Amino acid sequence: MTSALIASSPLLSRPGAVAATGPDAGVAWHYGDPTAEQRALEAGAAVVDQSHLGVVTVTGPDRLTWLNSLTSQEVATLAAGASTELMILNPQGRIEHVAAAVDDGETAWLITETAEGLASFLDRMRFMLRVEVADATADWAAIGEPSAERGADAGVTWVDPWPHVGPGGTSYTDAASAEPAERPWRLTLVPRAELDAEIDVRVAAGARLAGTWASEALRIAAHRPRSATEIDETTLPHELDWLRTAVHLHKGCYRGQETVAKVHNVGRPPRRLTMLHLDGSGADLPALGAAIALASDGKPAGRVTSVARHHELGPIALAVLKRSTDPRAPLHVEGEDGPIDAAQEIIVNAEGFSADRPPKPGPTTKGLLMGKGCAADGGDM
Repeated sequence: MTSALIASSPLLSRPGAVAATGPDAGVAWHYGDPTAEQRALEAGAAVVDQSHLGVVTVTGPDRLTWLNSLTSQEVATLAAGASTELMILNPQGRIEHVAAAVDDGETAWLITETAEGLASFLDRMRFMLRVEVADATADWAAIGEPSAERGADAGVTWVDPWPHVGPGGTSYTDAASAEPAERPWRLTLVPRAELDAEIDVRVAAGARLAGTWASEALRIAAHRPRSATEIDETTLPHELDWLRTAVHLHKGCYRGQETVAKVHNVGRPPRRLTMLHLDGSGADLPALGAAIALASDGKPAGRVTSVARHHELGPIALAVLKRSTDPRAPLHVEGEDGPIDAAQEIIVNAEGFSADRPPKPGPTTKGLLMGKGCAADGGDM
């Protein structure tokens, strides 16, 4: 969540509103009927307050080529109105910032959960280029809508590319598993002072107001990672199957690129994202960060990163596990009232290979596959 000082959403004064906690603090968890809200959102007939997200703007004629040199995504020729997703990595290829990105022809809009830190980093990297960076969170708010279309006169709108593999991307999805469920989703930016009125327009048109309980449950069911929950200080994009939408493997150098290339071409990610189906016989849900162990011998296996109660699937979670964990192994998740049984639904495969991993390199190709020669801003391994 952005660290900008933002007051709680005015929508928390709506009838039935229950405030969310944790990474969604500041907006509503639900408005009195989370199951009905979730069904409406899945049916494309709901709207979700996402005003706790941060907004960073980048202006100036060099903005896209400059962002292209710093981030994991190819954005140098991003068309006006087109949506993408990008990352700022550290020199060792670990994720530092994630942003939903859209350019309107004059401004690059970055919707992020780390607005203050992202704006600070970008501002330090401007040097003599014709770019200006601002944390615009105090002026703009995001509204979540279940649509994969930008729509006419929608203003600044980011359409989520997940789960489709974008140009230059790849997937670590298990070959024997089904692709992630579709989750049509967009974020529309509105002036923060007009958030209440913009929500009213949508409600008057037939949308139901839904909370983050609904949006998080559908996100988890779609295997969609989130920076506020799935990332820690050591996370690689490969571990979360995030090369689908946020990494371009064939663009030029950027900070962390060598690690991305090494892991994809000749290495394997040390951990893997999985979805858990939790025993629903009790009312207990695990906390974020709850420890996960093998049911057979109690050996540590990973941690819970996201959790929700889905209206059809019951209690579900996303978890980051050791890649070597047997995909068929029953698990125990730490709960307040004792261990909770969990079964795995595989997302990132246990072999650690992407769908288009290159063949084993020979002596003449090894350097190329490992990203040799890249010295992006900030240095690389």
